[in-house]
Amino acid sequence: MKLHILLIIGFSAIVAGCAEKEQPAPEQGSEMAPATSAVIEAPEVEPEATSAQEEDWRNTAFLDHMHVHAEHLDDLNYALDDGDLERALIPAYWLSRHKTVSNLPAEFQPFVIGMRDAARAVEEAEDLAAARAAAAQISLECQACHAAVGIATQLQ
Repeated sequence: MKLHILLIIGFSAIVAGCAEKEQPAPEQGSEMAPATSAVIEAPEVEPEATSAQEEDWRNTAFLDHMHVHAEHLDDLNYALDDGDLERALIPAYWLSRHKTVSNLPAEFQPFVIGMRDAARAVEEAEDLAAARAAAAQISLECQACHAAVGIATQLQ
């Protein structure tokens, strides 16, 4: 029963954390702007070079998403360090099923798949040793992706 409650709470947190936030529509005031107000047009901007367009997936949202990965992996490892396989299921569940960031180049998809498969192995683990081995594989997938992308991490 505890597991079901934890999974429900974890799933709710995942949905709330991964859901895209909609911006509320601006409220229209009761006063109308005078008809003589000037319209300010944005200046035309030249499109950036193709190399910049290829790099558009490396943005703040992407980095924030990767930090959330790290936080969940930390939570998973802390639970396993405490010997709490049940508590490790929540971050493992998130890592195995959350929404992938948009515009991620296809060459990095194998790392995402490997990370998800390893997280599912944590979920399916029958003991702490198997869960720890699967968690170590998640870390290896993350490090391999970082190396492929050219992002240095503390562990390298």
